[in-house]
Amino acid sequence: MRAPGEMKSDGSVGSDRSDRACSPTEPPLGVPTKKGIRPSGGYRRLRSFQATTIIYDSTVTFCGRFVDKHSRTVGQMVQAARSGRQNIAEGSRASATSSQTELRLVNIARASLDELLLDFEDYLRQHKLAQWGKDDPEAKAVREVGKSEGQSPDGAAYAAWLAHTNPAVVANAVICLIHQANYLLDRQIAGLEREFIHKGGYSERLAAARMEERRKLPDAPDHSAGQPLPAGPRCSKPMILRTARKGENAGSRFWGCTAYPSCKGTRPVDPG
Repeated sequence: MRAPGEMKSDGSVGSDRSDRACSPTEPPLGVPTKKGIRPSGGYRRLRSFQATTIIYDSTVTFCGRFVDKHSRTVGQMVQAARSGRQNIAEGSRASATSSQTELRLVNIARASLDELLLDFEDYLRQHKLAQWGKDDPEAKAVREVGKSEGQSPDGAAYAAWLAHTNPAVVANAVICLIHQANYLLDRQIAGLEREFIHKGGYSERLAAARMEERRKLPDAPDHSAGQPLPAGPRCSKPMILRTARKGENAGSRFWGCTAYPSCKGTRPVDPG
């Protein structure tokens, strides 16, 4: 029953990274709200999170209306629905320091929704209720809501199905929503994998950022050739490698005293 094109995947990967609700003063999608090696958050704007929120709320309501409250199935279905939602949020937050953790948690969310999907299918089968096919008019109508442009639909947009008195209608509608969320999560996982392959994880980016900062420091000592640090000719204090910024020698490197400006002793760099 999965149809490509079910719900837009806006912001599925690497978009907004704020955990706040949208407001006119917030930056547009794709712009981190705070600086960091790897921005994090933003799960409230992810289509996958919005879809799983509807699924979680609908599952709780469905179990309360149509499933025996003493059945273990209630707890299992509610926990699976909650896991699908919460792991998206937790993974988005964890992305600041571990892309692998983010990917693992999003995969857990995907697996939880598969478990929930089976529970709803089992309910229909065990109660001898028909399951909608992918091309059934009812299934297409539910999918059309998810394809809407602009603001993402909320639970009220699906009220005609989710508040229905017939449990078969409600269960089938939730099944359609699960397929939509799974489609979004599949794209999100693929995007995270591509990002990790091309840009690396947190540790790699942190090391690269550190190397870039060191490269920007012209006065950093150079031990690349195993050259010992010379002593200053005036005060005998250690010297560091500097770069002339003015005058006829601008751009050339020389040894300067670490006590500068109180000591202005210099030595030429040995070209050999």
